[in-house]
Amino acid sequence: MTIPNDYLERVYAGVLGKLIGVYLGRPFEGWTHERIIRELGPIDYYVHDRLGDPLVVTDDDVSGTFTFIRALEDYGISEDLSAADIGRAWLNYIIEERAILWWGGNGNSTEHTAWLNLKKGIPAPQSGSIAQNGKAVAEQIGAQIFIDGWAMVAPGRPELAARLAEQAGKVSHDGESVYAAKLWAAMESEAFHSKDINHLIDTGLSQIPGDCLIAQVIADVRAWHRMHANWRDARARIAETYGYDKFPGNCHVVPNHAIMIMTMLYAPDDFQKAQLIVNTCGWDTDCNAGNVGCLMGLMHGLEGLEAGPDWRGPLADRMLISTADGGNSVNDAVRMAYYITSLGYALAGKTPLSPPKNGARFHFSLPGSAQGFRPLVGFDANAGTDITNVATEDGRALAVRYAALAPGQKATATTPVFSSPELLKMRTYDLMATPLAYPGQTVRARVMAPSENAGTVTVALMMRHYDGNDRLVAVEAPSHVLAAGKETILEWRLPATDGQPIGELGLVVRADGRRADGTVLVDYLRIDGTPDMLLQRPAGDGDFWRKAWVNGVSFFSRNFPASFRISQSEGEGLIAHGTRDWSDYTAETEILIHLGNHAGLALRVQGLRRYYAVRVTRAGKIEIVKIRDETVTVLAEQDYDFAFERPIAIAAKVEGRTISAVVDGIAIKASDDSAEAFADGGIGLVIHEGAVSADKVSVRPV
Repeated sequence: MTIPNDYLERVYAGVLGKLIGVYLGRPFEGWTHERIIRELGPIDYYVHDRLGDPLVVTDDDVSGTFTFIRALEDYGISEDLSAADIGRAWLNYIIEERAILWWGGNGNSTEHTAWLNLKKGIPAPQSGSIAQNGKAVAEQIGAQIFIDGWAMVAPGRPELAARLAEQAGKVSHDGESVYAAKLWAAMESEAFHSKDINHLIDTGLSQIPGDCLIAQVIADVRAWHRMHANWRDARARIAETYGYDKFPGNCHVVPNHAIMIMTMLYAPDDFQKAQLIVNTCGWDTDCNAGNVGCLMGLMHGLEGLEAGPDWRGPLADRMLISTADGGNSVNDAVRMAYYITSLGYALAGKTPLSPPKNGARFHFSLPGSAQGFRPLVGFDANAGTDITNVATEDGRALAVRYAALAPGQKATATTPVFSSPELLKMRTYDLMATPLAYPGQTVRARVMAPSENAGTVTVALMMRHYDGNDRLVAVEAPSHVLAAGKETILEWRLPATDGQPIGELGLVVRADGRRADGTVLVDYLRIDGTPDMLLQRPAGDGDFWRKAWVNGVSFFSRNFPASFRISQSEGEGLIAHGTRDWSDYTAETEILIHLGNHAGLALRVQGLRRYYAVRVTRAGKIEIVKIRDETVTVLAEQDYDFAFERPIAIAAKVEGRTISAVVDGIAIKASDDSAEAFADGGIGLVIHEGAVSADKVSVRPV
């Protein structure tokens, strides 16, 4: 089948549907149907605030779905992508006990068990097999919950979607769990061309054995749907026949798959009703609601999501992806939709999408998109501020609307570029993230004032960065006058923040007179250039400066005198800072190796197992190395008089394919001319089975 003309928007709707479902079901994950009815009632809208939770949190369903798909980018965009390659992506992006998975213990959590196998050198698909882990562990729900990306890169190609989902699923699962994953992926792929739920189910069934348990479950659920007009009666039959008590483990795939199929049969064309059913039924609510939400988004597009209550407004496209690639962690549905769609085009042998508006980070090009921008509450902001997405002569833009704006008031809109303070309330694992914006970089925004505006305003870029008490403080750029019918380009070089991370970017609108009513249109906001900054422990007792580093070591202390003191118990560990937007730069530090086989400065970091490093070894060498998965390549080396507890100055540079450094006055240089050279990535400190400290790390343009 051909790729549909509305492929991008359908993927966007699928991503949004996934996020809405996951964040709707997350606060009461694992509750029974009876408890939900007793304490919450039917779930017809978000309930996070009733349970004291943030809406957007770290969740394995989101992090895994939108991380494992990156194996296509990392290991070659091919229909033959293997489970072994996806397993390598697990080891690169997953931080033990801190990211993506439910770390419930070996033999308890299927994904944790599989990850331990991969760590021990047992490759996929053996890592997730029944032969390795037993049937009970292998047939829990996880293979199913991560499959949406594989379907979205294979629109209208259910056989390919099922094959990719199978390879991904077998990293950690086997048996009925993988059958469920293949079936749902095939359904989602076919949903690009059909809204007939029975046709979609039959398409999914064509990809799995006719005599497997998943096929039998679907036959039973279809029969109960024909027998009972009310979904509650069918749910009772599922609980009686396929309930949790009928299967080993804590979250078996079969009961949850049955609920998902039942939901689609009773609400094939009503997003809100489908979310009500799948969430009110209980069990693994965020997983089930996420898969159902993605399928509904792909079937019915953005119009289907908007046919009921406002699901999109509170979400504002926001998503969190906690991985070792911290610059990908604070993300949004628009950026992810473009990423997945480009992979899909490439997989089909077509030209990937061009980045909108010359690659601007925030471009608002899809209908209704906000890319995280929301009115800033409690910042002396005007209560009349509203944010929406509108069509313009140039495409689409973000509209910041204000009413009765008078002297002393502000209309303020910001978007997160790092962890927000409310994430401290999360009950799940921490967000491994680094900021998207840094001192020394330049922020630019094109802003426009429609001719119908009443009154002139001033507009200024702004940022909010953390202070020594972990509070966000605002800093504004110089303002520009914006009269009705005019436009301007705002430009600001971000100032130093004493080592504190920048949490938000946005703009402030003020009246340039007695009153202003109208709209400021933001065409784009972009972040350009290499940082020019010094990273160190800032003043105060806050901890967000340390949280701005991806923590991939056994111990990252805040209590030693040095700003950065890290320790690794087994193998190599690193802490990383920066994003894949960094390419050519210099980095300098002075380290003390307290114990270990080697330590040093990492460059162009793309995860735990993809980076360059300039390191000093206990064996008396200075090395430039390339780490790619299990392979360590020494690109250059020099003899060195090694000693513990002695300051070692490292000044390194990456420019093009060249990596060079001066270590204690000794120059060393290497070039990576391979097809697998790393072109971008942040910096880090590495240590192998020991401890290293550094007080300052600088990053500058070349």
